[in-house]
Amino acid sequence: MSINRITLLGNVGGDPDVRVLDGGVKVASFTLATTEKSYTKRDGTVMPERTEWHNIVLWRGLADIAEKYIKKGTKLYIEGPLRTRSYEDRNGVKQRIAEVYADNLELLGSQPQQPQAQQMAPAPVQQTTQAYRQPTAPSYQPAQPISQPQQPNYGNYPTADDLPPFFNQ
Repeated sequence: MSINRITLLGNVGGDPDVRVLDGGVKVASFTLATTEKSYTKRDGTVMPERTEWHNIVLWRGLADIAEKYIKKGTKLYIEGPLRTRSYEDRNGVKQRIAEVYADNLELLGSQPQQPQAQQMAPAPVQQTTQAYRQPTAPSYQPAQPISQPQQPNYGNYPTADDLPPFFNQ
């Protein structure tokens, strides 16, 4: 058994590049930055802040979400498998690239502001999280046998006749 699953929480590095392929299938790609904050070790060594850049690819419905809601700086939670591919650059040199093919996406942070013409009254910005998952084929689940509900067991609780005399006054 093996697992190929990447989980990332970071900020979008630029507006998504959305393309429509032959057959009408949409694909969006962008970079996501994850940052490890700086810290000081016990021996006094300062470890600087470190940012990693990840290539993200979204297909079909998730590409639609990216086109509508994801902009540079958007905070995202991403899950999906890591895939590598190779291609030739403009100079004919073979390059390899690693990409996360996201199948789970959550938009984190504030709601986007509406244009001034659409605002009726000023409203406070609310923190929201919106989750989107790439649809998958339904999996087979065997039927579970139906059992009869059991009657509750109340045990041998005391009745009013069993209480001490000072409770019955």
